[in-house]
Amino acid sequence: MLRAINDRAAIEAMLARGALTRAELEAAIGLSKPATVSLLARLEEAGMVRRGELRGGNRGPAAQMWSVNGDLAHVAGVSLVPGEVDVVIADITGEVRVEHRGALPSEGGAPEGFAAVLAEAAGRAGLRTDQLAKVVVGAQGGVDPATGHLGFAPHLPGWEGFDVPGRLREVLGTDVVVDNDVNLVALVEMTTGRARDVRDFVLVWLGDGLGSAVVIDRVLHRGATGGAGEIDWIRVPDRAHQDTGVDRGGDRLGQLLSYRSITKLAQAHGIKARDAVAAVRSARSGGDAGKEFLADLARRIATGVAGVVSVLDPELVLLTAEIAQVGGPELTDLVTAELHRLVVPRTPVEPAQCTDDAVRAGALHVALGLAREQVFGLPVTAVGVRSVPHDDQVEGC
Repeated sequence: MLRAINDRAAIEAMLARGALTRAELEAAIGLSKPATVSLLARLEEAGMVRRGELRGGNRGPAAQMWSVNGDLAHVAGVSLVPGEVDVVIADITGEVRVEHRGALPSEGGAPEGFAAVLAEAAGRAGLRTDQLAKVVVGAQGGVDPATGHLGFAPHLPGWEGFDVPGRLREVLGTDVVVDNDVNLVALVEMTTGRARDVRDFVLVWLGDGLGSAVVIDRVLHRGATGGAGEIDWIRVPDRAHQDTGVDRGGDRLGQLLSYRSITKLAQAHGIKARDAVAAVRSARSGGDAGKEFLADLARRIATGVAGVVSVLDPELVLLTAEIAQVGGPELTDLVTAELHRLVVPRTPVEPAQCTDDAVRAGALHVALGLAREQVFGLPVTAVGVRSVPHDDQVEGC
């Protein structure tokens, strides 16, 4: 048992720090030189680690470098959006081998089209899809844990009405986890972003499509049917329209914060822009009209977030995706002020730190955690993520 513990500690140190010399590993895990030499020999014989380059020093002979054998397993992290699949394939050390984007058919054959894109990506890494240890997919919507059905996703019509993870396992020949895309972004924020030291927070996605993720005590909360955080469907009064006299255009929060609706709101304030992102960017330097438009947009955002904050009283609200990025601190401050007028908790609102490819990055992080648990027996660091077991296999964290 002690030998297994030491082996796992050595693997974990090399995964976290990269290639290490024997002396560096010895210091990292607290073993003697003979014990570390024996450990490395044992792991090398088992194919777990391999020798790398020699590192020269100022004094004495060059030191042998040791690293985890990346070829032990490969995983895929995938972002699934209407019409497109964005794939990254990495080895078990996290080294990226392939990045690939592919189109999906708009109707029918969605899982098969997905499999074709993933097969092309895997082929570029010299692999078949059934040679991937784990595939984790971030999708817009929520997966019902009881049925595997993807709900809250009318924008993905070819993906509704069947067990999505189960069907993907069939066509790919490997284990597949499907999770909400915003949940995966929240996971990235927990590991490398602004929520690294936060236990309870809400992340709000302000792109062309609205969503949120709820984290309680460092665990993603999904709800009984996978619908936790689907604020897109909340019916709310549009205070911005009521105050300005602008035509409401609907009272579902997702409609009020859609790109089309935001563009119309900007036009009502005299701001002409080709789309919502350009309108927000222009408003930041657009004088009084820009300030009024941003204030109305902040009211819409705060009105939708207020109910979540009132119930959960989180430590932090994070805003992410395109509208949050271009809105910058001006929009964040306006949302904070409006939110504090609506609710009792003085919850701070900040922009998320992780933005580029965050869904795909979150999916890859989960896939690596699950694969490392399977291969090395390491604790899964993907907080709150659980794969759907099949046969007698139970995985997750």
